[in-house]
Amino acid sequence: MTPEALIEQAKIAMTRAYAPYSHFQVGAALLGASGRVYLGCNVENAAYGPSNCAERTAVFKAVSEGERRFAALAVAGGPEGVIRDVCTPCGVCRQVLREFCADDFPIYGCDAEGTLRTFTLGQLLPESFSSDNL
Repeated sequence: MTPEALIEQAKIAMTRAYAPYSHFQVGAALLGASGRVYLGCNVENAAYGPSNCAERTAVFKAVSEGERRFAALAVAGGPEGVIRDVCTPCGVCRQVLREFCADDFPIYGCDAEGTLRTFTLGQLLPESFSSDNL
C-alpha cells in the first residue's frame, strides 16, 4: 500500500473520532506485515485520563486480532477534523509503537495542502527504551 493510500485511510478514521472535549480529531491507519490495515481514532472521556489516542487504538486493535508485526503507520488530525499541519504520534503512542516496531519504522503524515511527510520512529523517539534494554 502506498503512503498516500494509507493517509487516505487515516483520514477516514479521523471522521470517526469521539472528541467532544478537545475537538481535535485524529485518525490512524496501521499497516500490518500481513497487508491488513487497522484503523484507529481518538476516543475521549470526561475524566480525561481514560481517553485513548488513535495510534494506540489501532495498535491495540491489531494486537488483539493477532497481528504483531507492522510495516507503516499514517496519522491525520486536526481541530474539528480539519487538517492544518502534520500530526505525529504523542510520546505515549511513540513508546507503544516502539514495543512492536524498529527505529526505521515509517510514520506518514500530511499537511493542509496534502504534502506528505515521512518520519521514522527513531527520529520521533530517539534513544528509545525497549525490551533490548531489559
